[in-house]
Amino acid sequence: MSKHKNHTPEITFLEGPRSRWMDFKFVIKIVIEFIRGFRALHFVGPCVTVFGSARFKEDSPYYDLTRRFSAEAAKLGFTILTGGGPGLMEAANRGAKDVGGKSVGCNIVLPMEQEPNPYLDKWVSIRYFFVRKTLLIKYSYAFVIMPGGFGTLDELFEAMTLIQTKKIKDFPVIIFDKAYHKELIDYIDKMKREKTISEEDLALFLVTDSIKEAVALIKTCILKYGLTTSTKKPSWLLGEKQ
Repeated sequence: MSKHKNHTPEITFLEGPRSRWMDFKFVIKIVIEFIRGFRALHFVGPCVTVFGSARFKEDSPYYDLTRRFSAEAAKLGFTILTGGGPGLMEAANRGAKDVGGKSVGCNIVLPMEQEPNPYLDKWVSIRYFFVRKTLLIKYSYAFVIMPGGFGTLDELFEAMTLIQTKKIKDFPVIIFDKAYHKELIDYIDKMKREKTISEEDLALFLVTDSIKEAVALIKTCILKYGLTTSTKKPSWLLGEKQ
């Protein structure tokens, strides 16, 4: 085991075998994180999760696009769920607030702390990326990919892999901005030609520049799964809050 004392629990865990007691304690921490997330998000209702870079500022056209799309999705009755941070996550939450919709975040705790953006009705802060990623997928009925970096693409392929392998239902996956994602789509076409994915896998996602087209696809999800905005009532015995 490393002698460095400043390692985070995740880095220490990934160094290799540890004592069974240390591994058990780490598992307990993960369980607690999941329970915190479940309690925080249990009553948010059906969500559209919007992924995108934290680095784009308010003057970016991608910020404006994300804000306008999220407003239209919120009008359908969906809660807008994001990673809770700045940039395009903020734009998505802000779009929901523009039209009186619900706005929720699942923030990540980082060494250089990421503060929840000011347009959230509710949020939960999570220490582990894989727990956060599970929560962002668990409550969503559509996944919207705005321009972003490694994290955004990680979420994109996580969602498509889960749909492809039928671990979750075939919810809409919408990739915005054809120009930004051109090389990505070209590479997906290459995977199809090399037969590492199937022809039918290309139907797992929509690439578009049109908010109207994206909203139309999400509407089919409402009809297909009979979604409703009603949620269960919190239990005062469990100390739950709406």
